[in-house]
Amino acid sequence: MKKTIIFLFALAFLSVSCDDFLDVNDNPNDPAISTPSLTLPVAQQSFVALNARTMTTLGNYLVVNWSTPSNWSANAIYSRYNFTSSDFTTIFETSYAGIFKDLTYVETYEDATGAVDYSYYKAICKIIKGFQYQLLVDLYGDVPYTEANLRGENTTPAYDDAETVYKSVIEDLAVAVDLIQNAPDNAVDPGTQDIIYGGDMDHWVEFANTIKLRMLVRLSNTGQDSYITNQIASIDANGGGYITGDVAANPGYSSSANKQQPFWDYYRTAVTGIQNSRGDYTVASEYAITYLETTTNDPRLSRLYAPASASGAFKGTQQITTLPGTGFTSEDVSKVGPGLLVSAEEDQVVMTLSEALFIQAEAVVRGYISGGDSVARDLYESAIEASFDYLGVTTDAEDYYDQPILNVSWDNSPNKIEAIITQKWVALNGTSSIESWIDLTRTGYPSGLPIPVESPGTRPVRLLYPSSEIARNSDNVPAQSSDDVFTNYPFWK
Repeated sequence: MKKTIIFLFALAFLSVSCDDFLDVNDNPNDPAISTPSLTLPVAQQSFVALNARTMTTLGNYLVVNWSTPSNWSANAIYSRYNFTSSDFTTIFETSYAGIFKDLTYVETYEDATGAVDYSYYKAICKIIKGFQYQLLVDLYGDVPYTEANLRGENTTPAYDDAETVYKSVIEDLAVAVDLIQNAPDNAVDPGTQDIIYGGDMDHWVEFANTIKLRMLVRLSNTGQDSYITNQIASIDANGGGYITGDVAANPGYSSSANKQQPFWDYYRTAVTGIQNSRGDYTVASEYAITYLETTTNDPRLSRLYAPASASGAFKGTQQITTLPGTGFTSEDVSKVGPGLLVSAEEDQVVMTLSEALFIQAEAVVRGYISGGDSVARDLYESAIEASFDYLGVTTDAEDYYDQPILNVSWDNSPNKIEAIITQKWVALNGTSSIESWIDLTRTGYPSGLPIPVESPGTRPVRLLYPSSEIARNSDNVPAQSSDDVFTNYPFWK
């Protein structure tokens, strides 16, 4: 999906350049007067960039895909797990102060003349909110919801129960689908102002259904099977189905400064494409390299990681801040690979088809979707094939998953949930890896992931509310302690 988006009209009103629009380090979208067409693409770009950068990085370290070489002191937090309320604050702050603020503006906008209907815009906002609220609940627990995003009307919103937020979001996703499928004739088409689907509302229905299914499967340990199956029946009833391709955004990414694809921009300098510091100190973990190369003979290895420049071999490091011996500097180990760092102009993925197929496979195995073993197997193998396609692997995926290896071959994997989550972990390396961390907390898979020796010996299961939120909303922020990082599990565990 390649879209060259021209925002000249919108940017004239926003009084910012295209550089500013694509630079999500600043949020220029606070005009005195705006419209949905001006605000939606800014919200979408902020949403896409947050998930491509901070959340992907966090996920990749916590599920042991990435590590840090011995010649860098960066990212010690990922081997020590000493998370505080000052860490990863961008996730919470950007969600509320940027993404939700702009989406709420669009969602509540009413045309003064009544001549134009914004049902499509409102539906898109509800769907993006649903995606992001799910992650916030999974990472923090209780969060502001019913009183959130009211700006001056309520600057200290109450926190809602995590499960209540989840189920409210599930309902809102159904409302979004209804808005799309029953929009009036004067509903305005978002067109190219929608940098994700270009105004194709059928695809937005598919995306809404897929997010909803992901949330419902997340509830599998809560003893609410009847609720889950009833909600899936409602998905079936709307007839929209699930995504059939990668969900990705592109407002016109280029190699120019502040216009690069967000993931690429994190590891490469503008214009030249030369590796930056983060690109140098973000390297493969020893565990991931061994698993892909030796344990499972996975051809995705050369797309997920680049050969070490010093030896031409694939090599990783342990997640510790001081490595013994030699051969562990950034030149000696593998870095982020060419299947992930494609180009500055590449679409920025939001959710891969592979992830959606794995979610459906799990739903079938758990009995939420009918079809039995044969359907689950087809979905599982199709998900692996989709991962191969996304990464640009040239060999046949069937040659890989036909190997009689545990958690690779369907027939040789007695625990189907473990096989699904393990393969999902491989497929989400470098993309939606935050989901792999959440899956690990939920299921315990993939099993055998090492825990850094410098850590307390237990993997984190959540983040702490930011100190900035505690300072301004102290009466409402739930009490927390440093132990909560390891002991305060999500409600669905």
